[in-house]
Amino acid sequence: MPERKSGLLSLVLFFICFSTPALLYAETTVLMLGDSLTEGTGVEQTKAYPYLVEQKLKAQGFLAIKVVNAGVSGSTTASALSRLKWYLRDCPDILLLALGANDGLRGLPTVQIKDNLAATIKLALSKGIRVILAGMKMPPNYGEDYTLKYEKVFLELAKEHAIVFIPFLLEGVAGDPKLNLPDGIHPNERGHQIISELVYKTLVKLVNTPPSR
Repeated sequence: MPERKSGLLSLVLFFICFSTPALLYAETTVLMLGDSLTEGTGVEQTKAYPYLVEQKLKAQGFLAIKVVNAGVSGSTTASALSRLKWYLRDCPDILLLALGANDGLRGLPTVQIKDNLAATIKLALSKGIRVILAGMKMPPNYGEDYTLKYEKVFLELAKEHAIVFIPFLLEGVAGDPKLNLPDGIHPNERGHQIISELVYKTLVKLVNTPPSR
């Protein structure tokens, strides 16, 4: 009998260990580098999309996931590289790069935006960090020429560096008064919930996929 129980216990342990993907419990740090949209201006930090994404992942069994909210209000792409260098101390495995909105609102040259983001992406990739690039769009009052060039920046970067791409971080949220604060720019709690779903669906695929060697 003792031998039979021992064999049964071994079988149960084997099933537990190998029927569940090991990555569910692997330590993974996700750095979300952004501006006020990521910081969660106007809402509690526990209502901002980075925190909501972390909770969604943990609810799905990714118990050792850690999301670092590196959103700073007013940030532009000019600070992206230096900020990433500072956050390398956290040893991020995945970078969500969500910068460029303030550049666009200020009408900064798209070439400059692209160069800043490219330098940041290159550093991340050189450190073995997988990158998700979140694209942005400008209101039509900025003119067709600028808005098209602006959107093209993100698409070109995603293709040139073969990284994961979210075409528009505020998809389904931008321009809807019910999903934004009175300023019409920053998402409210409901808006952040929608953003978190979009980011989660993209991020969970990377968390489930081992990095290439």
